[in-house]
Amino acid sequence: MAMKHATATSVLGNFSDQSLQHDGKTNRFFSKNGEYWVNIAGADQKFADFKISYTFGVYPLQQYMVEFPDGRIQLIPFAWDSRAPEKGGQRWFHLYPELTPVDEFYWTNAGQNWNFMCADCHSTNIKKNYNEGSNSYDTTWSDINVGCEACHGPASGHIDYITRGKGEQSTSESEGLMDARQVGLTRDLGVQVKQWVAREGEKTLQPQLIEPTEQTQTCAQCHSRRTQLNETADHVNGAFLDKYRLSLITPELYYHDGQIYDEDYVYGSFLQSRMAQKGVTCTNCHDPHTAKLTVAEEAVCSQCHVSPEYASSEHTLHQPGTEAAKCTTCHMPETTYMQIDPRRDHSWHVPRPDLSQHIKTPNVCTGCHQDKTNQWADKELGKRFPNSAYRHQQHFGVAFYADSINHQAAPDALSYTAQDSSLSDIIRGSALSRMAGNTGQNTLVALARAVKHDSELIRLGAIEGASGYGWPERWQILSPLLTDPVLAVRTETAGALVEFWQQMLLQQRDRLNGPLQEYIEIQKFNADRGFGRTNLANVYRAMGEMDKAVLWYQGAIEVEPYFANSYVNLADLYRSQNNDELALQVLQQGMEAQPNDSALPYSAGLALLRTGKAEKANQYLKRAAEKAVGNAHYWYVYGLALEKSDVLASSRALSSAFDISGNPQHLYAQCEVLARNYQLGEVAAEFESCTQQLGQIVAPEVVKQLKVRAGN
Repeated sequence: MAMKHATATSVLGNFSDQSLQHDGKTNRFFSKNGEYWVNIAGADQKFADFKISYTFGVYPLQQYMVEFPDGRIQLIPFAWDSRAPEKGGQRWFHLYPELTPVDEFYWTNAGQNWNFMCADCHSTNIKKNYNEGSNSYDTTWSDINVGCEACHGPASGHIDYITRGKGEQSTSESEGLMDARQVGLTRDLGVQVKQWVAREGEKTLQPQLIEPTEQTQTCAQCHSRRTQLNETADHVNGAFLDKYRLSLITPELYYHDGQIYDEDYVYGSFLQSRMAQKGVTCTNCHDPHTAKLTVAEEAVCSQCHVSPEYASSEHTLHQPGTEAAKCTTCHMPETTYMQIDPRRDHSWHVPRPDLSQHIKTPNVCTGCHQDKTNQWADKELGKRFPNSAYRHQQHFGVAFYADSINHQAAPDALSYTAQDSSLSDIIRGSALSRMAGNTGQNTLVALARAVKHDSELIRLGAIEGASGYGWPERWQILSPLLTDPVLAVRTETAGALVEFWQQMLLQQRDRLNGPLQEYIEIQKFNADRGFGRTNLANVYRAMGEMDKAVLWYQGAIEVEPYFANSYVNLADLYRSQNNDELALQVLQQGMEAQPNDSALPYSAGLALLRTGKAEKANQYLKRAAEKAVGNAHYWYVYGLALEKSDVLASSRALSSAFDISGNPQHLYAQCEVLARNYQLGEVAAEFESCTQQLGQIVAPEVVKQLKVRAGN
């Protein structure tokens, strides 16, 4: 049921001339001539009839797809709630009621395009067949849904074995055969641990032996947040990163402590866990064909967590048999996506309200006890578990949070996290990627070790982590990865180093060329998206092929006009050619196409500052700062730009930068602006307040120097 042709047996939704009001307008779901249709607003916001060609999923909701003449298959924004009526189901609802036509996930845009976003997981043996010249698709599949070979791999050998019959088996096939169902298949989808044993001093069963299989990587193809690199590599028998670029633990997808925020589809969470390190695989808990639990929920964890204390109210802190006493309630909290689809966190974190107090992450205690505080929850856990090994234990989330607020200790904290062998590889790789922009000694040590590490995720994280270095330091750090055995690692390295093409010697260009061509092929595979074409343009720009770069930037704008980066990069190219007027035209075009973006008005503001149009520039910089919620740098630049025209407004903007970032440099900049303009009487009181606040976090000499500059 992952995907089906829309027929009477596959369609669950009520298409008997049903209507749904949204935004004051009527949307209709009806049938005619045995076909299913909707009357909804299209890309131009005009209502029209669209034929439903396919169903998508089955429970707790079913989605529907429209096929367009250019081969695009798009998911409509309305879904059918297939839950029982008593659970609120059997109704139509709007999945994304706040979206507008300029949003990536508006139903006619790329975020809801099946060919790119969905096909690889919902059908078998997909060939996208995108034509970059005509911007069209001719996508094909072997099975419209998830067939056997999607997981088990090619089955011709297996079919041949079965059709020959048992009487014709060779001796080698029959002797020692564990399971005839596996004969002739190329993937080992078994569990990694055949026997779990009790060991002295351990409260949980331990693996007697971990024998790696291909199960987890097979499941990860779909149950992960990733970008597809190609259709040809073998991500199961080879490296996962030969075919997919896995998303690391980024602020856009996860909370600072690794809990899920946006949809991660399990794999990124699972890799953080002790279960993954101990050899647990998906089928230790789930039936692979139904995804349901193999045993009752209350018994799943007790397969390994055999100590009676885990089931006692002293451990759960709640009455036995209640929802609150379940293992999953505290260790696998749910997050609801698509309005009615709850999914559990598979990182199995221990609740840490002590962390929540400091790094502003959610925790299950106050998630249920919403009338209580994190301080209360931490105190209660301290009473119940006075000897806890977890409470107040050092946690990578502190380093991640420190980085998010530009804390001065963050670079070293990330470096230590990246080198902590007790942490999972995905956490260490994520710490490395967050080091981007840092250049301290500890950063260099962490990167030098990372590029030699056995883990592909750690090597991957080092590429972005080295972005603070210029030429030739970045070449020295990253060039060994140009021959990395894993596709994503060597190609991302090439993409990072091509920026320095003009400074390279011929032999360095020769070393770069092979993986760079692979990088280019990946971007061409993704040329149906703005990011793919923009990445290609960046390559050609770095290589000095400006005409090619312009064509690919313009192509990115054509296929995805709401993708802001393409406008920003094209404008920057024109700026580098001293054509500020054309750069501003491109940015203006971008702001009209994507009015919700903050980078476009920010770039326009900088361009206007360069041309001496300060008043207009400040308008754009203000717009950028207000749109970029939580971007301290935008407030900082806006504040500095305001100094010549409005000192007090400049001070307030810089104060906003400090409020967001907690970065002492932003507060110092505010005090410095006030000091330079102290002769204006109205700033005196604000200067005194600013220096008093600054004096609490910097050396007294700093404040003294500012006061001398102010002349008081």
